[in-house]
Amino acid sequence: MSFFKPKGSFIENLPRIYGLYTGGFLIFVLLMALLEQMGVSADTIGILFVAFTIFIYAAIGWLSRTMQVEAYYVAGRQVPPVFNGMATAADWMSGASFVAMAGGIYMGGHAYLAFVVGWTGGYVLVAVLMAPYLRKFGCYTVPDFIGTRYGGNTARLLAVLVLVIASFTYVTAQINATGTIAARALQIPFEVGVWFGLLGILLCSMLGGMRAVTWTQVAQYIVLIIAYLVPVFWMSNVQGFGLFPQLAYGDAVTRIGELETAVGLGTLQAVAAPADFPGLKALAVAHNAPGDGMAAWKFVTLAACMMLGTASLPHILMRYFTTKSVRAARNSVAWSLFFIFLLYFTAPALATFTKLQILDPNLATSVIGKSVESVMALEWIQKWNEVKMLAISDANGDGIVQLNEFFMRADIVVLATPEIAGLPYVISGLVAAGGMAAAMSTADGLLLAIANALSHDLYYKIIDPKAETKKRLIVARVLLIVIGAAGALVASMKLTGILGAVAWAFCFAMSGLFFPLVLGVWWKRANRAGAIAGMAIGLGTGTWYLYMVKWAGMEPWIGLDHLRFGIVGAAASLVSMVVVTLLTKAPDAETQAMVDEVRIPKGDTVLGAH
Repeated sequence: MSFFKPKGSFIENLPRIYGLYTGGFLIFVLLMALLEQMGVSADTIGILFVAFTIFIYAAIGWLSRTMQVEAYYVAGRQVPPVFNGMATAADWMSGASFVAMAGGIYMGGHAYLAFVVGWTGGYVLVAVLMAPYLRKFGCYTVPDFIGTRYGGNTARLLAVLVLVIASFTYVTAQINATGTIAARALQIPFEVGVWFGLLGILLCSMLGGMRAVTWTQVAQYIVLIIAYLVPVFWMSNVQGFGLFPQLAYGDAVTRIGELETAVGLGTLQAVAAPADFPGLKALAVAHNAPGDGMAAWKFVTLAACMMLGTASLPHILMRYFTTKSVRAARNSVAWSLFFIFLLYFTAPALATFTKLQILDPNLATSVIGKSVESVMALEWIQKWNEVKMLAISDANGDGIVQLNEFFMRADIVVLATPEIAGLPYVISGLVAAGGMAAAMSTADGLLLAIANALSHDLYYKIIDPKAETKKRLIVARVLLIVIGAAGALVASMKLTGILGAVAWAFCFAMSGLFFPLVLGVWWKRANRAGAIAGMAIGLGTGTWYLYMVKWAGMEPWIGLDHLRFGIVGAAASLVSMVVVTLLTKAPDAETQAMVDEVRIPKGDTVLGAH
């Protein structure tokens, strides 16, 4: 019974607290399974799953409320490496990773693995180039580092601008994901679902800042990883691929290749989705082969954007400001990679088994080749059709569902997988809860990054340096609400899919922040004028290129489309920063000595208390 009797501080009892939480969540899942067996409707179970998990996160947020500046901005710098790794993984496991990545692989095949390679490789850059040194510096936010390292309000203000643009673009993708989940689980329109998701996000982060976000993200990681792994292991066993789907799905890929050839992938005429179902796609064209020259170039450039973008994202770098020491920050990166690996190693298997469920006529749940009437009679088809995320169009009038006549929004592949596989609906509820946890955890971190930068770096450091603590935290909370509402409004417009918005966010971040951050640590000659030029020209060039390629009809340079504009922006940032730095005066001796001290990954922080 000693397990249930906490001794010592809250931090010392974290394993016990989250052990009880995990056990309680599994009991809740079993209770939902029992209710399903007793005849409770699927809609009710879906609502209970989403409502229960959001209530738990909100309760953690309420219990973590604080009016202390260091607790609000950096969780008191007391988060142990393992738990910071879980929180960072949840922060990272966005709607893109959980909801959209497997969908992208499902629709686009090999090319979309660039996201997995880039995001994972990006954490290597974070570990080697960034995290320990930013923690050693002792700042609260990324613009805080830029402003203090280079000096002057202009550099700080430009860093805030890049942060807001990149993070806001990213947060719209997360609110998009919460809207998608809420629309299906609660049977409400997507445009209403985004506001429901925003409410849950704000409940987690508004009162406790980084402290509340940290402990809710640990809880959210536990939910999302359980929700992601269960359907994959279940499908692998049902389809006969064994207990380790991550190692065995190669045979399933081979089987899919045979089935796609049989049903005419790449030879069928493209059919437009129904006019009132925007954003849906069909698997009617062949994917680029991995050996194709341009496809390989696009793979490498997209992976590079994701890598450099990862190492530039303020809400990720902020997580390493919360550890006790520089060494703990480095250990946190290792734990982050481990917890992220569990999901990324599984995503291709999930996409593969789900596609096989759709294509294989030997499986009872297959769709392609069946009569339109029988497919439309399936409950899961009807439910997703009602919320405009799935459609069937019998374009040739033969009454049979062809590959080019089955339309899905790529973002629903993971959410619909349990229903596609014919699993008990309790698994669908579990996946919905996991997807909501993934999107909410990242949105929490993003909104907090924006609000903290505006309240600390803009309001406190530039506008009102004498502001009292209470006033600063009120400003931060008001900004959370305003920015969140703006993000929900933009997400409801469906300007792009989840993965598209995420790619833009990464490209914005790398265009403006990557080289000013890296050179700020590793090149003590880098100065204020160079950093200002790097941020302004990099962000400006990248944004111009995105506009010209996406909306003005310009032909992409060497295959760098709108998902890869960060390559252009970051190149402009590097060249302009180096040239301007070398043409202007070097930083003073004190600043250069500070940079030397930052590069020693141990010892006390360089900055004192703010």
